[in-house]
Amino acid sequence: MQTEHLKIAGMSCGGCTGKVTDALKAVPGVGEINVSLSAGEATVQYDERLTSPEQLNAAVQEAGYAVDTAGTAKEPKGKGGCCCS
Repeated sequence: MQTEHLKIAGMSCGGCTGKVTDALKAVPGVGEINVSLSAGEATVQYDERLTSPEQLNAAVQEAGYAVDTAGTAKEPKGKGGCCCS
């Protein structure tokens, strides 16, 4: 198992952390997930034979949130960020 730390922009409530958690759980090979609203990040354990960091990033983006891969994440566009909006 590998561990990936994702910086996530656009989360503003507990519902957002739930959406990110659910999106990551749906990726094959993902094990333990810890999403922190206050830190704006997720820690994900995954089987590198079944998935990759790129697939984890894509799942978060599909859920409507931005992943900061180079320290330059901006608020997500399109789906509107917070799930409560």
